[in-house]
Amino acid sequence: MFDKFGEFNSSAEINELAENLFNEGDMESIKVMAKENGIQDEVVEMYLQGEVPALCDTVTAAVGKIEAEAEELKPQEILEDWVQYIIGQCIKDELMAAYVRKKGKSLKGCIAALLTWSFKNCYEIDKDIIAETGILSGKIPMPKDGKGSSRQAITMGIPGMGRAKKIIREYYMGGEKK
Repeated sequence: MFDKFGEFNSSAEINELAENLFNEGDMESIKVMAKENGIQDEVVEMYLQGEVPALCDTVTAAVGKIEAEAEELKPQEILEDWVQYIIGQCIKDELMAAYVRKKGKSLKGCIAALLTWSFKNCYEIDKDIIAETGILSGKIPMPKDGKGSSRQAITMGIPGMGRAKKIIREYYMGGEKK
């Protein structure tokens, strides 16, 4: 990721390099740089044909970064949902998009923040729900009163959509909505 051109801090930096490369006639490097930054081929072609004045804007630079990082990470299930939450927040809020594009912030770091919250906020799942699964998860130590259980306590701590979006915003922007 960011192997040839490094990580950019903003759409302005991407566009500045794209313009310089264009002026030098180095169309191939524009394509490589765009691919590293998740900018779609169709947009690159439009830029090279002069149909758009810039290679990207703040939102497309942020979404491209997230999509490029996701391509490398290959998230599944809830992690995939979290990626979509980030993209959605970038589309809704250009300031958020600018923060997502910043150097040093990454999808890995954001997912780590979400998982940290998850591990710190686990709660026990009701034993009747566990029984409904029909899956024995192991044995837990015998309680002091002498009555044991054939099922282990199961916990989970996945944040709901609202909480996840708050954690995402805090990771990228350093706090509540600005």
